[in-house]
Amino acid sequence: MNIPFASFVPMHEEIRQGLDAAFKKVVDKSYFIQGEECEKFEEEYAAYCGTKYCVGVATGLDAIYLILKALDIKAGDEVIVPSNTYIATALAVSFTGAKPVFVEPVIDTYNIDVTRIEEKITEKTKAIIAVHLQGRAADMDAINAIAKKHELYVLEDAAQAHGARYKGQRVGALSDAAAWSFYPGKNLGALGDGGCITTNNKQIADKVRALGNYGSDYKYHHIYQGTNSRLDEMQAAFLRVKLPHLDKWNEARRRIAEAYLSGITNPLINLPLATSEEYEHIYHVFVIRCDRRDELEKYLKDNGIGTVKHYPVPMHLQKAYEELHIQEGELPIAEEISKTVLSIPMYYGMTEEEVEYVIDKINKFEV
Repeated sequence: MNIPFASFVPMHEEIRQGLDAAFKKVVDKSYFIQGEECEKFEEEYAAYCGTKYCVGVATGLDAIYLILKALDIKAGDEVIVPSNTYIATALAVSFTGAKPVFVEPVIDTYNIDVTRIEEKITEKTKAIIAVHLQGRAADMDAINAIAKKHELYVLEDAAQAHGARYKGQRVGALSDAAAWSFYPGKNLGALGDGGCITTNNKQIADKVRALGNYGSDYKYHHIYQGTNSRLDEMQAAFLRVKLPHLDKWNEARRRIAEAYLSGITNPLINLPLATSEEYEHIYHVFVIRCDRRDELEKYLKDNGIGTVKHYPVPMHLQKAYEELHIQEGELPIAEEISKTVLSIPMYYGMTEEEVEYVIDKINKFEV
Protein backbone atom coordinates (compact mmCIF):
# COMPACT_ATOMS: atom_id res chain seq x y z
CA MET A 1 0.00 0.00 0.00
CA ASN A 2 1.21 3.52 -0.83
CA ILE A 3 -0.03 6.36 1.37
CA PRO A 4 1.17 9.90 0.63
CA PHE A 5 2.00 12.31 3.41
CA ALA A 6 -0.85 14.50 2.17
CA SER A 7 -3.38 14.51 -0.65
CA PHE A 8 -5.79 17.18 -1.86
CA VAL A 9 -7.70 14.82 -4.15
CA PRO A 10 -10.53 13.73 -1.81
CA MET A 11 -11.13 17.30 -0.65
CA HIS A 12 -11.08 18.88 -4.08
CA GLU A 13 -13.15 16.17 -5.76
CA GLU A 14 -15.86 16.78 -3.17
CA ILE A 15 -16.06 20.50 -4.01
CA ARG A 16 -14.99 20.38 -7.68
CA GLN A 17 -18.22 21.89 -8.95
CA GLY A 18 -17.92 24.84 -6.58
CA LEU A 19 -14.27 25.45 -7.47
CA ASP A 20 -15.06 25.35 -11.20
CA ALA A 21 -17.94 27.77 -10.73
CA ALA A 22 -15.77 30.13 -8.66
CA PHE A 23 -13.08 30.12 -11.36
CA LYS A 24 -15.60 30.89 -14.09
CA LYS A 25 -17.22 33.63 -12.04
CA VAL A 26 -13.96 35.50 -11.49
CA VAL A 27 -12.81 35.09 -15.08
CA ASP A 28 -16.15 36.25 -16.44
CA LYS A 29 -16.09 39.34 -14.24
CA SER A 30 -12.50 40.14 -15.32
CA TYR A 31 -11.87 41.76 -11.94
CA PHE A 32 -8.86 40.16 -10.28
CA ILE A 33 -7.60 42.43 -7.48
CA GLN A 34 -9.52 43.90 -4.51
CA GLY A 35 -12.96 43.01 -5.76
CA GLU A 36 -16.17 41.51 -4.45
CA GLU A 37 -14.79 38.00 -3.79
CA CYS A 38 -12.04 39.25 -1.51
CA GLU A 39 -14.40 41.62 0.27
CA LYS A 40 -16.94 38.86 0.92
CA PHE A 41 -14.29 36.38 2.03
CA GLU A 42 -12.94 38.92 4.51
CA GLU A 43 -16.42 39.36 5.95
CA GLU A 44 -17.00 35.60 6.14
CA TYR A 45 -13.64 34.74 7.66
CA ALA A 46 -13.89 37.51 10.24
CA ALA A 47 -17.29 36.12 11.24
CA TYR A 48 -15.85 32.60 11.38
CA CYS A 49 -13.00 33.68 13.66
CA GLY A 50 -15.19 35.94 15.78
CA THR A 51 -13.38 39.17 14.94
CA LYS A 52 -14.60 42.51 13.63
CA TYR A 53 -12.04 42.76 10.83
CA CYS A 54 -10.20 40.61 8.33
CA VAL A 55 -7.75 41.93 5.73
CA GLY A 56 -6.53 39.72 2.91
CA VAL A 57 -2.80 39.74 2.10
CA ALA A 58 -0.51 37.80 -0.22
CA THR A 59 1.09 35.30 2.19
CA GLY A 60 1.25 34.27 5.82
CA LEU A 61 4.73 35.78 6.11
CA ASP A 62 3.36 39.10 4.86
CA ALA A 63 0.54 38.87 7.38
CA ILE A 64 2.95 38.74 10.34
CA TYR A 65 5.20 41.42 8.84
CA LEU A 66 2.36 43.83 8.11
CA ILE A 67 0.93 43.48 11.62
CA LEU A 68 4.36 44.26 13.08
CA LYS A 69 4.69 47.27 10.77
CA ALA A 70 1.22 48.46 11.74
CA LEU A 71 2.34 48.30 15.39
CA ASP A 72 5.43 50.37 14.52
CA ILE A 73 7.89 47.60 15.36
CA LYS A 74 11.25 48.76 14.00
CA ALA A 75 15.03 48.56 14.18
CA GLY A 76 16.26 48.44 17.76
CA ASP A 77 13.14 46.63 19.01
CA GLU A 78 12.93 43.01 20.13
CA VAL A 79 10.09 40.54 19.59
CA ILE A 80 9.63 37.28 21.50
CA VAL A 81 9.36 34.30 19.13
CA PRO A 82 9.15 30.57 19.91
CA SER A 83 12.41 28.77 19.15
CA ASN A 84 10.38 25.94 17.61
CA THR A 85 8.42 27.23 14.64
CA TYR A 86 8.72 27.72 10.90
CA ILE A 87 11.31 30.34 10.02
CA ALA A 88 8.69 32.70 8.54
CA THR A 89 7.73 33.78 12.06
CA ALA A 90 11.23 35.06 12.73
CA LEU A 91 11.77 36.41 9.20
CA ALA A 92 8.80 38.73 9.57
CA VAL A 93 10.44 40.23 12.66
CA SER A 94 13.76 40.60 10.88
CA PHE A 95 12.14 42.34 7.91
CA THR A 96 11.04 45.16 10.21
CA GLY A 97 14.62 45.60 11.40
CA ALA A 98 13.77 44.26 14.86
CA LYS A 99 15.47 41.29 16.54
CA PRO A 100 13.72 37.95 17.09
CA VAL A 101 14.38 36.66 20.61
CA PHE A 102 13.86 32.93 20.85
CA VAL A 103 12.05 31.29 23.77
CA GLU A 104 12.04 27.51 24.20
CA PRO A 105 8.86 25.40 23.84
CA VAL A 106 7.22 22.84 26.08
CA ILE A 107 8.27 19.62 24.40
CA ASP A 108 4.89 17.93 24.93
CA THR A 109 2.92 20.71 23.21
CA TYR A 110 5.63 22.09 20.88
CA ASN A 111 4.35 25.59 21.73
CA ILE A 112 6.14 28.39 23.57
CA ASP A 113 6.82 27.73 27.28
CA VAL A 114 5.08 30.62 29.01
CA THR A 115 7.23 30.15 32.12
CA ARG A 116 10.32 31.11 30.10
CA ILE A 117 9.02 34.28 28.47
CA GLU A 118 9.64 36.87 31.19
CA GLU A 119 13.33 36.04 31.53
CA LYS A 120 13.78 37.10 27.89
CA ILE A 121 11.94 40.43 28.19
CA THR A 122 14.11 43.56 28.13
CA GLU A 123 13.47 47.27 27.78
CA LYS A 124 13.68 46.72 24.02
CA THR A 125 10.92 44.10 23.90
CA LYS A 126 7.80 45.31 22.13
CA ALA A 127 5.74 42.21 21.33
CA ILE A 128 5.22 38.48 21.80
CA ILE A 129 4.33 36.23 18.87
CA ALA A 130 2.29 33.24 20.02
CA VAL A 131 2.44 30.47 17.43
CA HIS A 132 -0.37 27.91 17.45
CA LEU A 133 1.91 25.23 16.11
CA GLN A 134 0.57 22.12 14.36
CA GLY A 135 -3.02 23.28 15.05
CA ARG A 136 -2.87 23.41 18.86
CA ALA A 137 -3.39 26.80 20.51
CA ALA A 138 -0.69 28.36 22.63
CA ASP A 139 -1.52 29.22 26.26
CA MET A 140 -3.07 32.59 25.43
CA ASP A 141 -4.32 33.54 28.91
CA ALA A 142 -0.82 33.30 30.34
CA ILE A 143 0.75 35.06 27.33
CA ASN A 144 -1.75 37.91 27.45
CA ALA A 145 -1.22 38.31 31.19
CA ILE A 146 2.55 38.61 30.72
CA ALA A 147 2.05 41.08 27.88
CA LYS A 148 -0.29 43.21 29.94
CA LYS A 149 2.16 43.26 32.85
CA HIS A 150 4.99 44.45 30.61
CA GLU A 151 2.87 46.59 28.24
CA LEU A 152 3.61 44.48 25.16
CA TYR A 153 1.64 43.68 22.05
CA VAL A 154 0.55 40.08 21.38
CA LEU A 155 0.32 38.58 17.90
CA GLU A 156 -1.01 35.17 17.00
CA ASP A 157 0.73 33.25 14.26
CA ALA A 158 -2.26 31.11 13.37
CA ALA A 159 -0.90 29.85 10.05
CA GLN A 160 -1.42 26.21 11.10
CA ALA A 161 -4.55 26.61 13.22
CA HIS A 162 -7.60 27.34 11.04
CA GLY A 163 -10.60 26.55 13.21
CA ALA A 164 -8.70 25.64 16.38
CA ARG A 165 -10.18 26.80 19.69
CA TYR A 166 -8.71 27.88 23.00
CA LYS A 167 -11.08 27.57 25.97
CA GLY A 168 -14.05 27.61 23.62
CA GLN A 169 -12.97 30.61 21.54
CA ARG A 170 -11.49 30.36 18.07
CA VAL A 171 -7.89 31.38 17.69
CA GLY A 172 -7.39 34.53 15.67
CA ALA A 173 -9.46 36.59 18.12
CA LEU A 174 -7.24 36.20 21.19
CA SER A 175 -4.67 38.96 20.70
CA ASP A 176 -4.06 42.37 19.18
CA ALA A 177 -4.04 40.72 15.75
CA ALA A 178 -3.54 37.31 14.17
CA ALA A 179 -1.70 36.27 11.03
CA TRP A 180 -2.98 33.52 8.75
CA SER A 181 -1.55 31.59 5.81
CA PHE A 182 -3.65 30.01 3.08
CA TYR A 183 -0.77 28.03 1.58
CA PRO A 184 -2.38 25.06 -0.22
CA GLY A 185 -1.37 22.52 2.42
CA LYS A 186 -3.13 24.33 5.27
CA ASN A 187 -6.42 23.06 6.70
CA LEU A 188 -7.97 26.01 4.86
CA GLY A 189 -5.75 26.33 1.81
CA ALA A 190 -6.01 28.33 -1.37
CA LEU A 191 -4.91 26.97 -4.76
CA GLY A 192 -1.83 29.16 -4.56
CA ASP A 193 -0.35 31.56 -2.03
CA GLY A 194 -2.56 33.71 0.16
CA GLY A 195 -2.97 35.02 3.67
CA CYS A 196 -4.88 37.44 5.88
CA ILE A 197 -4.92 39.12 9.25
CA THR A 198 -7.79 39.15 11.73
CA THR A 199 -8.25 41.68 14.50
CA ASN A 200 -10.77 43.59 16.57
CA ASN A 201 -8.69 46.76 16.26
CA LYS A 202 -9.85 49.01 13.40
CA GLN A 203 -6.64 51.03 13.45
CA ILE A 204 -4.54 47.90 12.90
CA ALA A 205 -6.88 46.62 10.17
CA ASP A 206 -6.88 49.93 8.31
CA LYS A 207 -3.10 50.32 8.53
CA VAL A 208 -2.43 46.74 7.37
CA ARG A 209 -4.77 47.28 4.41
CA ALA A 210 -2.98 50.49 3.46
CA LEU A 211 0.51 49.07 3.99
CA GLY A 212 -0.32 46.10 1.76
CA ASN A 213 -1.60 48.39 -0.98
CA TYR A 214 1.54 50.47 -1.56
CA GLY A 215 0.82 52.50 1.56
CA SER A 216 -2.34 53.88 -0.01
CA ASP A 217 -5.58 54.62 1.81
CA TYR A 218 -7.26 55.51 -1.48
CA LYS A 219 -6.09 55.50 -5.07
CA TYR A 220 -2.92 57.49 -5.73
CA HIS A 221 -2.87 58.79 -2.15
CA HIS A 222 -0.02 57.24 -0.17
CA ILE A 223 0.30 57.77 3.57
CA TYR A 224 2.93 55.07 4.26
CA GLN A 225 5.92 53.57 2.48
CA GLY A 226 4.01 50.39 1.83
CA THR A 227 4.38 47.24 -0.22
CA ASN A 228 2.26 45.11 -2.56
CA SER A 229 0.57 42.34 -0.58
CA ARG A 230 -3.04 41.58 -1.45
CA LEU A 231 -5.23 38.47 -1.54
CA ASP A 232 -6.29 38.16 -5.17
CA GLU A 233 -9.85 37.54 -6.30
CA MET A 234 -9.29 34.04 -7.61
CA GLN A 235 -7.82 32.74 -4.36
CA ALA A 236 -10.49 34.53 -2.32
CA ALA A 237 -13.18 32.89 -4.45
CA PHE A 238 -11.66 29.44 -3.91
CA LEU A 239 -11.39 30.07 -0.18
CA ARG A 240 -15.06 31.07 -0.05
CA VAL A 241 -15.96 27.69 -1.53
CA LYS A 242 -13.80 25.87 1.03
CA LEU A 243 -14.65 27.77 4.20
CA PRO A 244 -18.12 26.23 4.79
CA HIS A 245 -16.48 22.77 4.77
CA LEU A 246 -13.63 23.58 7.15
CA ASP A 247 -15.22 22.36 10.38
CA LYS A 248 -16.19 19.06 8.77
CA TRP A 249 -12.68 18.58 7.41
CA ASN A 250 -11.17 19.39 10.81
CA GLU A 251 -13.46 16.89 12.52
CA ALA A 252 -12.29 14.21 10.09
CA ARG A 253 -8.71 15.00 11.02
CA ARG A 254 -9.57 14.63 14.70
CA ARG A 255 -11.01 11.18 14.04
CA ILE A 256 -7.78 10.14 12.31
CA ALA A 257 -5.80 11.59 15.23
CA GLU A 258 -7.94 9.69 17.73
CA ALA A 259 -7.25 6.46 15.84
CA TYR A 260 -3.52 7.16 15.88
CA LEU A 261 -3.53 8.09 19.56
CA SER A 262 -5.38 4.96 20.60
CA GLY A 263 -3.78 2.62 18.09
CA ILE A 264 -0.08 3.48 18.15
CA THR A 265 1.37 1.60 21.12
CA ASN A 266 5.02 1.23 20.13
CA PRO A 267 7.09 2.30 23.18
CA LEU A 268 9.68 3.84 20.85
CA ILE A 269 7.13 6.45 19.75
CA ASN A 270 6.11 9.62 21.62
CA LEU A 271 2.63 10.79 20.64
CA PRO A 272 1.23 14.34 20.60
CA LEU A 273 -1.31 15.48 23.16
CA ALA A 274 -4.94 14.81 22.35
CA THR A 275 -7.54 17.49 21.74
CA SER A 276 -9.36 18.69 24.86
CA GLU A 277 -12.01 21.16 25.99
CA GLU A 278 -9.35 23.82 26.61
CA TYR A 279 -7.24 23.03 23.56
CA GLU A 280 -9.35 21.98 20.58
CA HIS A 281 -6.62 20.72 18.26
CA ILE A 282 -7.22 20.68 14.51
CA TYR A 283 -4.13 18.55 13.66
CA HIS A 284 -2.70 20.49 10.76
CA VAL A 285 -0.03 17.83 11.05
CA PHE A 286 0.25 14.77 13.29
CA VAL A 287 3.74 14.77 14.76
CA ILE A 288 5.37 11.87 16.55
CA ARG A 289 8.81 11.78 18.17
CA CYS A 290 11.32 8.98 18.03
CA ASP A 291 14.97 8.84 19.10
CA ARG A 292 15.64 6.78 15.96
CA ARG A 293 13.75 9.19 13.76
CA ASP A 294 15.84 8.81 10.61
CA GLU A 295 15.61 5.02 10.77
CA LEU A 296 11.85 5.28 11.31
CA GLU A 297 11.56 7.65 8.36
CA LYS A 298 13.38 5.20 6.06
CA TYR A 299 11.36 2.26 7.38
CA LEU A 300 8.05 4.01 6.70
CA LYS A 301 9.21 5.11 3.25
CA ASP A 302 10.18 1.53 2.43
CA ASN A 303 6.65 0.54 3.42
CA GLY A 304 5.02 3.14 1.16
CA ILE A 305 4.19 5.69 3.87
CA GLY A 306 4.98 9.35 3.22
CA THR A 307 6.42 11.49 6.01
CA VAL A 308 7.88 14.97 6.53
CA LYS A 309 10.34 16.33 9.10
CA HIS A 310 9.02 19.60 10.61
CA TYR A 311 11.67 21.10 11.00
CA PRO A 312 15.05 19.30 10.71
CA VAL A 313 17.22 22.34 11.52
CA PRO A 314 16.05 24.81 14.19
CA MET A 315 16.06 28.49 13.30
CA HIS A 316 18.96 29.49 15.54
CA LEU A 317 21.27 27.02 13.76
CA GLN A 318 20.29 28.15 10.27
CA LYS A 319 22.88 30.19 8.37
CA ALA A 320 20.23 32.88 7.94
CA TYR A 321 20.43 33.58 11.69
CA GLU A 322 24.14 33.14 12.35
CA GLU A 323 24.19 36.88 13.14
CA LEU A 324 22.43 36.10 16.44
CA HIS A 325 25.47 34.07 17.55
CA ILE A 326 23.39 31.38 19.23
CA GLN A 327 25.52 28.26 19.59
CA GLU A 328 24.42 24.66 19.36
CA GLY A 329 23.25 23.54 22.79
CA GLU A 330 21.92 26.95 23.88
CA LEU A 331 18.35 26.06 22.90
CA PRO A 332 18.35 22.33 23.65
CA ILE A 333 14.59 21.72 23.52
CA ALA A 334 14.21 23.13 20.02
CA GLU A 335 17.25 21.10 19.01
CA GLU A 336 15.82 17.92 20.55
CA ILE A 337 12.55 18.44 18.70
CA SER A 338 14.32 19.02 15.38
CA LYS A 339 16.25 15.76 15.75
CA THR A 340 13.33 13.54 16.74
CA VAL A 341 10.04 14.70 15.17
CA LEU A 342 8.38 13.08 12.20
CA SER A 343 5.00 14.00 10.72
CA ILE A 344 2.95 11.05 9.49
CA PRO A 345 0.01 11.06 7.01
CA MET A 346 -2.86 13.32 8.05
CA TYR A 347 -5.36 14.58 5.51
CA TYR A 348 -9.07 14.68 4.81
CA GLY A 349 -10.15 11.59 2.92
CA MET A 350 -7.80 9.01 4.46
CA THR A 351 -9.60 5.69 4.64
CA GLU A 352 -9.83 3.54 7.76
CA GLU A 353 -7.75 0.93 5.96
CA GLU A 354 -5.00 3.48 5.28
CA VAL A 355 -5.00 4.71 8.86
CA GLU A 356 -4.82 1.16 10.19
CA TYR A 357 -1.96 0.38 7.81
CA VAL A 358 0.05 3.34 9.15
CA ILE A 359 -0.68 2.29 12.74
CA ASP A 360 0.31 -1.32 12.06
CA LYS A 361 3.59 -0.42 10.41
CA ILE A 362 4.56 2.04 13.17
CA ASN A 363 3.79 -0.54 15.82
CA LYS A 364 6.02 -3.06 14.04
CA PHE A 365 9.00 -0.69 13.89
CA GLU A 366 11.89 -1.89 15.98
CA VAL A 367 15.59 -1.23 16.35
